[in-house]
Amino acid sequence: MTIPGWNRKTPFQKEWEALCKREMAFLERRRLKKETALNQMLAQKVPEKLQHTLDAAFEKAFLLIFEKGTGIIEKTYRKEDLKNKHKVNLYADELYQNRKSLRVFSKNAAMAGAKNQIISGTAGIGMGFLGIGLPDIPVFTAMILKCIYEVALHYGFEYDSDAEKYFILLVIEGAVSYGEHLMEIDQRLEDFIRAPRLLQNYQPKEQIAKTSGMLSKELLYMKFLQGIPVVGVLGGAYDVIYMRQICEYAKMKYQKRFLYTYKVHA
Repeated sequence: MTIPGWNRKTPFQKEWEALCKREMAFLERRRLKKETALNQMLAQKVPEKLQHTLDAAFEKAFLLIFEKGTGIIEKTYRKEDLKNKHKVNLYADELYQNRKSLRVFSKNAAMAGAKNQIISGTAGIGMGFLGIGLPDIPVFTAMILKCIYEVALHYGFEYDSDAEKYFILLVIEGAVSYGEHLMEIDQRLEDFIRAPRLLQNYQPKEQIAKTSGMLSKELLYMKFLQGIPVVGVLGGAYDVIYMRQICEYAKMKYQKRFLYTYKVHA
């Protein structure tokens, strides 16, 4: 005889299992890189030096924003309100302890991601129409970080320390990686979630260079296309696609940190 409620999964277990399924689906989708017909066509037209130029542009953008731009990004949202909202939601979850109260965190993070995707897409398309490709890099980078910052706050995490910047850079690198490299980055993120600390001899500029290199490699053809007036609208529109991809991965990793920190390791 089965006793009602016996072996019934807790809200946390259900949420954890659903998250793990989404993560596995994300990793499986990016097991192999499939070049589109458009990328294959553009590969013969992109100047060889553009890759290096794009690498340098992303590196400069990350360094500038990390050193001087975070305060400017924070003017686009109410940081203290988001932190207080997280505390209220955390208290409500402790009180009700059901899946509805637990899913409030991911719902708020999803809303932040969707809003930033729209803003990024509008900016990318507008610059693409004008044929502005490389100058879009600082704006696009700032929008990526804005999205991740807001997601982090919704889950109760800061983003100013070197350790948090390392986590953020890994999230971005992983989101635009494929195959074995993605699996390697994903494991490093999993290790950080369980023990949030920097690696020995960690060099911030080296990690910025690695993340910038993966971003520029993934966006090379689209940023080249974005530099062509009118036609560049198509390249600019891809800002939305990559923003969605990065925000999706960020939401999963921050949700796992939240569940592990507040439910498993509490």
